[in-house]
Amino acid sequence: MEPFAKEILLIEDHPADVRLMREALKSFPSVPSLKVVSDGGEALRYLRREAEYADARRPSLIFMDLNLPKLDSREVLRQLKGDPSLRTIPVAILTSSDADRGLARSCSQRI
Repeated sequence: MEPFAKEILLIEDHPADVRLMREALKSFPSVPSLKVVSDGGEALRYLRREAEYADARRPSLIFMDLNLPKLDSREVLRQLKGDPSLRTIPVAILTSSDADRGLARSCSQRI
């Protein structure tokens, strides 16, 4: 059985949440590759294959924490959806806070 995504990019700054995602992916028959970056600026460099990420593979799915350090997740999403070469990558916004759920929904609907 093929995985739902061959390469996943996780944009997350909390190590416990990264571990949780790795554990969740182990339940798939064919575990997709998981690349992790810890802030929005690093994510954009990865996706644009800049600097140390010149050889990065294009992810088929992005999971992004709503509350990112350095470059805000709303700005990252705005730049992703404004870039013709990146806009087709599906993005799932993650949050553990009930207070942030409406904001996450609003963020994805505006882009």
